Amino acid sequence: MLTRFDPFREMNQLRRAMDRVFDDTLERRYTEFDQNVSALALDVLENEDAYLVKATIPGIDPDDLDITYNNETLTIQGEMKHEEEKDGERYHLQERFYGKFYRQVRLPSAVNANAIQANYEHGVLTLTLPKSEEVKPKKISVQNSKMLEGKIR
Repeated sequence: MLTRFDPFREMNQLRRAMDRVFDDTLERRYTEFDQNVSALALDVLENEDAYLVKATIPGIDPDDLDITYNNETLTIQGEMKHEEEKDGERYHLQERFYGKFYRQVRLPSAVNANAIQANYEHGVLTLTLPKSEEVKPKKISVQNSKMLEGKIR
């Protein structure tokens, strides 16, 4: 039986194969860690002077956070401790997250590690990572041509 060549079918097969490769890689990456560790959702913003990283972590004691920066990689980890049940109380519904969390993100360029600031307010962790002077955009001024006797040379 002859099958007519269809480039779109071939491209779809290739796309599905690539999707399987990436899905397997990401799944393996998360299962390498402890099964009880959740990934922490982050927002990473960039402005001219710094990167801002925000994470919503309600109810955690800031002392229970472990934040490190090494080789352009930011790591945030911690643990949300489970509240102990009191005598005479029992849960009917329990949906809040408890347990360990971990997140690592590689920043596009180097930051000044000595000037990193962390702030925790209203359940939101905000990290300010100032860019190092070497990677900040440099303003280059253009010199006018020399003027001789009122004429441009």
